[in-house]
Amino acid sequence: MNAAQDAAMVSQPPSPPLADAAEAFAAIAVAAVACDGELASLEARELRQQLEYRRPYRDAGPEAMIALLDRLLHLLRKQGWRELVAQAAPLLSGEQRETALALACQLTQADHVESSVEQGFLDGLGQQLAIAAERASQIREVIAVLNRDSLAG
Repeated sequence: MNAAQDAAMVSQPPSPPLADAAEAFAAIAVAAVACDGELASLEARELRQQLEYRRPYRDAGPEAMIALLDRLLHLLRKQGWRELVAQAAPLLSGEQRETALALACQLTQADHVESSVEQGFLDGLGQQLAIAAERASQIREVIAVLNRDSLAG
């Protein structure tokens, strides 16, 4: 790097931390769809749909949702999913943590393929959210049953 690039990197302000539970919840969802290094269009669509039917996101306009998701994607690229989840977890209540894990399970199964990377993400997420292993397993099992294509034959 040259001196100008060094100076540009130093002068960039750090990203502000997550502001509240709503941002934290959405951050976990973003981490879930991006944990495998790919952001499939089906997963992105599912992410948006899952958030937009919940409060407070359903009361936000399209511009606010785009700004939120852009900010979270920027933080994800800059810090990685582990750090993003580490910032998010303390902002969520126990009930919100369980729902965030369930949503993450749903999002990783949006494309009907759960890779070993996604499984590892969900294992780590349950731990980072301080959800008991048995409870995390129950949540994952229920979401798997929900997404099972039992009529496929």
